[in-house]
Amino acid sequence: MIKSEIESSTSEITKIAVVGPESTGKSHMSAYLAKYYQTVWVPEYARRYCEKLTAPPTWQDEINMFYGQLALEAELLPQANKILICDTTFITVKIWSDQIFGQAPQQVINELPKHPYNLYLLLDIDLPWQDDPLRDFPHLREHFMQIWHTELQALNARYVVISGTGDDRYKNAVDAISTYLSERKL
Repeated sequence: MIKSEIESSTSEITKIAVVGPESTGKSHMSAYLAKYYQTVWVPEYARRYCEKLTAPPTWQDEINMFYGQLALEAELLPQANKILICDTTFITVKIWSDQIFGQAPQQVINELPKHPYNLYLLLDIDLPWQDDPLRDFPHLREHFMQIWHTELQALNARYVVISGTGDDRYKNAVDAISTYLSERKL
């Protein structure tokens, strides 16, 4: 396949971003949705990156995670079967950089509007907190939920809050995607 054919076929892919604060089940949801829609999902690059760190992330680490997430998504996009499920996006780099450093790298801010997703599933904080060495702010879940709303609204993104536990949570996500897909066909 030549480059123009690849770009044409990947431009028809519906990109679904599964986002939200820490410990809301993004990875489990992404894996579930990929299986349900028989497609691939893009894992969170920052998790793998941070697992290898021996000290807290630096400014340069945040930039590296930004570029790593973009590269991983570009690598997996051609493998998608009509829908690409993304376990978070590099908006997370902006949110964490703002929280930890007081600002985000300019290249992240500049690129945010250039990498839209068709639909964002914002996972609610109604699941119990699960301890994990890479999670830092169990006491700030409501704060980060509000930040996610603010960031998505700033991008004029189409998003749906996904609440519920167990199978209900998965069903709510599938229903949101189905609604989006049916409206898109109209």
